[in-house]
Amino acid sequence: MSSLQVLCSGLPLRPLPENRGRWAGVPHAPVRTPGLSPAEEQLALKNALRYFPPDVQELLAPEFAQELRLYGHIYMYRFCPDIKMRAYPIEQYPCRTRAAAAIMHMIMNNLDPAVAQFPQELVTYGGNGQVFSNWAQFWLTMSYLSQMTEEQTLVMYSGHPLGLFPSSPGAPRLVITNGMVIPNYSSRTEYEKLFAMGVTMYGQMTAGSYCYIGPQGIVHGTVLTVLNAGRRYLGVKDLAGKVFVTSGLGGMSGAQAKAAVIVGCIGVIAEVDKAALMKRHQQGWLMEVTDSLDHCIERLREARKRKEVLSLGYHGNVVDLWERLVHELDTTGELLVDLGSDQTSCHNPFNGGYYPVQLGFAEAQSLMASDPAAFKSLVQESLRRQVSAINRLAKENFFFWDYGNAFLLEAQRAGADVEKKGANKTEFRYPSYVQHIMGDIFSQGFGPFRWVCTSGDPQDLAVTDELATSVLEEAIADGVNPAVKLQYVDNIRWIREAARHRLVVGSQARILYSDQKGRVAIAVAFNQAIARGKIKAPVVLSRDHHDVSGTDSPFRETSNIYDGSAFCADMAVQNFVGDAFRGATWVALHNGGGVGWGEVINGGFGLVLDGTQEAEQKARMMLSWDVSNGVARRCWSGNRKAYEIICQTMQDNKGLVVTLPQEVADERMLQQALRL
Repeated sequence: MSSLQVLCSGLPLRPLPENRGRWAGVPHAPVRTPGLSPAEEQLALKNALRYFPPDVQELLAPEFAQELRLYGHIYMYRFCPDIKMRAYPIEQYPCRTRAAAAIMHMIMNNLDPAVAQFPQELVTYGGNGQVFSNWAQFWLTMSYLSQMTEEQTLVMYSGHPLGLFPSSPGAPRLVITNGMVIPNYSSRTEYEKLFAMGVTMYGQMTAGSYCYIGPQGIVHGTVLTVLNAGRRYLGVKDLAGKVFVTSGLGGMSGAQAKAAVIVGCIGVIAEVDKAALMKRHQQGWLMEVTDSLDHCIERLREARKRKEVLSLGYHGNVVDLWERLVHELDTTGELLVDLGSDQTSCHNPFNGGYYPVQLGFAEAQSLMASDPAAFKSLVQESLRRQVSAINRLAKENFFFWDYGNAFLLEAQRAGADVEKKGANKTEFRYPSYVQHIMGDIFSQGFGPFRWVCTSGDPQDLAVTDELATSVLEEAIADGVNPAVKLQYVDNIRWIREAARHRLVVGSQARILYSDQKGRVAIAVAFNQAIARGKIKAPVVLSRDHHDVSGTDSPFRETSNIYDGSAFCADMAVQNFVGDAFRGATWVALHNGGGVGWGEVINGGFGLVLDGTQEAEQKARMMLSWDVSNGVARRCWSGNRKAYEIICQTMQDNKGLVVTLPQEVADERMLQQALRL
C-alpha cells in the first residue's frame, strides 16, 4: 500500500507498478466510441507516451494502444495508485503550503470510490465528469502540489498539469481550465475525439475543479426543490402521502432517495444499473428495492394510503414506470403520482447517460459500443415514449419539471412533444426548477454555498453547522424581507436534517443556500473559530458552479434572462477572473457542466480559510464579488428582484457603483419606431 509521501514523489517508474487492468467489483465507465482515424489513434498514443521517458515507452505503447481500442480512451490503468483513496486529514499531506494540502484533500475526495461514480476512470459524476484525463496527470499534479510555494501557481489545462509558474502570495495557487475548445469545434463528436486524443476534458462543474462533496449537494437542492414544488403546485407544506417519481441513482442523482425521506414524501426512483442502486441501498440512502414493476405499484399504493415516508428503488427503466403509471390511470382512474422529474445524465445521452427502454442494461452497453447510430436511434425513441407518458399524466393533477440535466432539451432534439407555444427557444412545456420552482433564487443572490473541514473530524463539521445556523438565525432576528426569511428558514431546517440523517459521504462537508450577506458572515465566523482553535484545521469554502454568477447556461441557470443575452458567457468568465484577483485560493473555468458539452460555460473557486486576517479579508472581498456579479447581470436584463437586491447592496457596500438600467415606459413607442 502506497503512502501519501510516495504519492507525492512523482510518476512511479523504477520499477513500474504492476498492471492490474480494470478492477473487478468496481463500476466502470461505458466504452467510448470516438471514431478516431488511424492517424488520430497514433496521435492519441503519442500524447499519452510523452509523460514517460523513452526507456519505458516500448513497454507501455502496446498497453496504451489496447486501452484505446478496448475502452475508447487511454486511462493508464497500470498507474492507478495502490492507496486507499480518500480525503486524508490536511496535516498528513507532505506539502509546503496549507493551500496545496487542502487541494490534495479535495482531489482525493473526488476520487474516493465511495464518492466517485467510476473511480478507476477518474470520473466523479455525470457519466463523464473527469477529475483528470489519465493517471499520469494525477501523479504529476500531486508532485507539483507537494513542491509548491506561496510564490508559485500551478496551471492545469484540461487535466494536464502544465507546471508551476512564479506568481505572488496574493495570487491563486491553482488555475484550472477544462474543455476550452474553440466554439465552432465545441460539438459532441469533436469532444469524443479530442478527449480520446488526450487534449481536452469534460470537467462537469465540480469534478474537474476538485470541489465535489458527494451526493449531499444535490440532496440539499432536491430537498428545497421538492418542498417548493409542493408549495407551488400542490398548495401544501406537508408532503405526507405525496408521490415523487424520478430516475437515476448513480452519482449526483443518487441523492434523490434521501431527499424524499427528508421532506417526508414517497420517492420512487428508477435505476437501470443494479450496482448503482445497491450502492445507495447499502449506504442507507434507499430504504427498499424491487425489480418487479407490479410490486413497485403495489408498494406505492400502500405507502400512499398509509402516508408512509418511503424511498423505493425500482431496478428497471423509468420509461416502463411512467407508462405503467399511465396504464393505472387509464384503467382504474387512479393517479398514483403527484410530482415528477428526471435525473439521468441526459447531457451525455448516447454514451451511458440515458439507457433506452427497449434493451436491458448489458445489452444496451454492448450496442452502445458496437453500433452507436442504432443506440442513438433507440435512445431518441425512448425519450419520445417517456415524454408521451409524462404528457398524459400532466393532463391530470400531476406536475413535472426539468431538473437541469438537459432532459427536455434532448427530448426536443429527439422529436418529443415538449414545445411551449409562444415561448422563446430556452423554454419548454415544463419549467426549469432553478427559476420557476425555487422562486428565482439567483436574482436574490441565493445559491449553493459549501464548505469542507480539512481536519476530517466530524466534530469540526458539527461546529460549523452550529455557527452557520447561528448566523442565519441572527440575520432573521435583525430583520429580512419575507422571501429571504423563507430561504433562511428552509436552510436552517436543512442543516439540522443533514446532521440527523448523516449525509456525509467522503469529506466532512456541508452545503446550504445563502445570499451574499449570509456567505460572508458564515465565512467570517468560520475563520474566527479557526483562529480561536474551536475548529482544528483550515476550512475550504466553495460552491457548486451552478450558482448566481458562476454559470451561463441558457437552458438552466440563465434560462430567465430575456434581454437576448442568455447565450452569452461574459458573466461566467468575469466571475472566474474576478474571483482570481480578489483572493480565491484556486479558480476553475469549464466548457460544459450540467446540461452538457457546448451548452454552457461555468466557473468556480476554492478559498482556504486558515484563521488569518488575510483569509478574512479575501473572503469578504471575493465572496461579495462572487454573488454581486450575477445579481447585477440579472438586474441589467430587466429582473425586478435583482434590481432591488443590487440597490440594497449598493447601500451596504460603499465600494459598489453600478449604473442601473432605465425602464422603457411605453412599449408602443418601440412598435411605432420600428414601423417608421
